[in-house]
Formats: sequence, C-alpha cells, structure tokens
Amino acid sequence: MGRCNDLMGKNTKFLGYFLYICTMNINREKIIGFVFAAGLGTRLYPLTADRPKALVKYEGVPLLERVVRRLADAGVERVIVNVHHFPDQIIDFLRSRRFNTEIVVSDERAYLRDTAGGLKFATPLLGDCQHVLIHNVDIVSTLDLDAMMEAHFRSGADATLAVRSRKTSRYFVFEPETMRLQGWHNVATDEWRGDRPDGIFLERAFSGIHIMRREMLETIPSVEKSSVTDFYLSAVHNFEIVGYEHDSDMWCDVGKYEEYRNVLS
Repeated sequence: MGRCNDLMGKNTKFLGYFLYICTMNINREKIIGFVFAAGLGTRLYPLTADRPKALVKYEGVPLLERVVRRLADAGVERVIVNVHHFPDQIIDFLRSRRFNTEIVVSDERAYLRDTAGGLKFATPLLGDCQHVLIHNVDIVSTLDLDAMMEAHFRSGADATLAVRSRKTSRYFVFEPETMRLQGWHNVATDEWRGDRPDGIFLERAFSGIHIMRREMLETIPSVEKSSVTDFYLSAVHNFEIVGYEHDSDMWCDVGKYEEYRNVLS
C-alpha cells in the first residue's frame, strides 16, 4: 500500500441485523452516527460510473462498510446513512451485511442537500440522541473514535472537529490555548472567513470527522442545500466549537481518483 497522509421514500427507516455491543461508559451521553454517503463521487470517476462512492473498495472492503464497522466498534448503537447517487445499491448492500448496530437510511434521492442540509433533513431520524458523530464515507483513518467521543463529552463543547497538521489550501483557524474555532483561511487566495485573529493562532486541516450536539444541529437553517463548513463558521459566536488534534493517526482522503490510486499503489 502506498503512503497516505500520516426503502424507498422520504427518510425511510431500514432496520438491519442488530447486535448491540456497547463499549461506552455507562454515564456516556447518548450518541448516534451519521455517514455522508450521498455524494455523486465525481472526483472518483471513473470508479463511480456504475456505483456510488460509498461502495468503492479500499483494500477489498467497501468504504461504507469500513466506516460503519468503525462506528459500531466504538459503541455507536445507531447509524444514519444518507443516500442519493445509486441509492438502491447502497440500500441493498446494507441489507446484505450484518453490522453490530442499527442502520437507518436517510433517502435524499430526490435532491442532494450537501452536508449541513443532509443533517437537517435527517432530523426526524435522530430519535432520543443527544449527540451525532459524523463521518465522511471517503475518509480512512486510525483515529480513536472512542477517545474522541470521551474528549467531546468532557469538554462540554457543542461541536468537536477532528483536525490535523497537514498541507492543504483551506484551514480552520483556532485559538491555541482553548482550540476554540475562530474562522477559516484559504492560504491559496488569502481569503478569510469568520474572525481574523490579531495574535497567535493555529491553522489545522479538517479531517472529515466531527461530533455535534443535537441542540446545535437543530439550529441548522431549513434550506434545501447547505454546507456544514458554512454552518460552523456562522455559529462560532453562538456555540463552542473546538478542534481535536490527531496527528499521530494514519489518515487518508480517498475521495479523489488520483489520491485513491496513489494510496493503493
């Protein structure tokens, strides 16, 4: 393996095979998972010409299966998977597998709603959860999800974003002492959003894994399409959003064809 950067109908419920194996501490607040699997997969073409990105395989295992099993292994008892591109393939796949968690499908086949829009659309499926652990389907990592959840609960933050020191063009900007989110910086264009710090600040790349308190999620605007990055930046003054650094973990974004090939070469 190459090196990588160290059904049918609105909000339909699909109950797979359940075997609740809970590794959470007894006092842990209730958390569910959400996997972004609805994307068109245009960056992975031609692999996505006849299948959704979520079913592209990494080391012989579909990306969606890898993520759902990691969430289940971390003690997440319920996972929402949103679908749009080749939705029936994903639903059939989920039916064909046994996961140690409950699977619920949020069906966006009528309209792709982007990340924040997808979360808002799935609000009726949240049940009695207090937090949502959100994971991009094209992220492969060894990040300890259980440790991240514990850090989120201990901090009392409204949202916790997994971040790394890696080269990219777009960074979240944090206050160093508290790791509280301040804004966003595009270093290629020098565009700033949110608060531009006067003093010392940290720029960290988002890892595509985050935890959001339900009360915060429910304030996402009710629009058809919206980005979770835009939502976080609009919420920095009203909610406590913190970064969770995990530089020692393996991490790969395999959502681009060239990067996918490089990782597997």
